[in-house]
Amino acid sequence: MKNIYLIGFMGSGKSAVCSRLHELTGMEVIEMDASIVDKEGMSINDIFATKGEEYFRDVESELLYLISEESNKAVSCGGGAILRQKNVDLMKESGKIILLSATPETIYNRVKNCTDRPLLNGNMNIPYITKLMDDRRPRYTAAADFTVTVDNRSIDDICKEILELMK
Repeated sequence: MKNIYLIGFMGSGKSAVCSRLHELTGMEVIEMDASIVDKEGMSINDIFATKGEEYFRDVESELLYLISEESNKAVSCGGGAILRQKNVDLMKESGKIILLSATPETIYNRVKNCTDRPLLNGNMNIPYITKLMDDRRPRYTAAADFTVTVDNRSIDDICKEILELMK
């Protein structure tokens, strides 16, 4: 099976959906952010603080290149993985890009108690999340092969829709 690349704003459910896809299909799960943390030996917050966002995006692009050389992966992409067109091109060449779409209110309710979201530190509120989502929406929708709405849906229902779209 081709790779499934899950994109979407932080808190949209990418990790949970990947985990369930693994259970349903046996696909290997790759959590991009976790892989980067392991490789760099520091948290994403620390990478941003010490090396900057550009460095983080470079590491993210390198990881996507390696993933695109393989198949049968369910990939939870970092929230900004689609900010570079070369990343989108790699994903499209090796699989399908599924946008998990949620309302700002859903995102807020899922991430409001998190401290490991560097882009939200000091800005944990619905208006700020709405602005970030609005800024990224054109890139997300341009990159996505398919969009799956996640608000008020079970993970099984979301995975069933994704697997149908992959046929």
